[in-house]
Amino acid sequence: MQDTKDWYSPEIATFGDRVAAAREVAEMTQAQLARRLGVRVATLRSWENDLSEPRANRLSIMAGLLNVSMMWLINGQGEGLDAPMEEASLPASATEILNEMRDLRADMQARVEQLGRLEKKLRAALKAEAHERVA
Repeated sequence: MQDTKDWYSPEIATFGDRVAAAREVAEMTQAQLARRLGVRVATLRSWENDLSEPRANRLSIMAGLLNVSMMWLINGQGEGLDAPMEEASLPASATEILNEMRDLRADMQARVEQLGRLEKKLRAALKAEAHERVA
């Protein structure tokens, strides 16, 4: 029986969360999946950490290797994984911790995006400074 909460929907899990969960259910390490996809482990790690996303051809291969649909990997809809555990069966304290962890993950993702924007601004500023020195 599926929980009424869709654990792998965009509101609950990210693309990277779904990739990591499906990889673990398939009993593959990051190195094994990366090798089968023909990418570096660092590339797969960046997908699982939501720092980048694969191209369509890799996404298609990954979905096949993990026995889930491409749409499920992208947005949590379609053929994918069942909820990991019924939350109702967890103690209230564990549920509170899980909710706090989800909130923290969302905050960290926002900070990673902010850091990326700042890094881009810094690179542009340094490049402009270098051009001014040459001119």
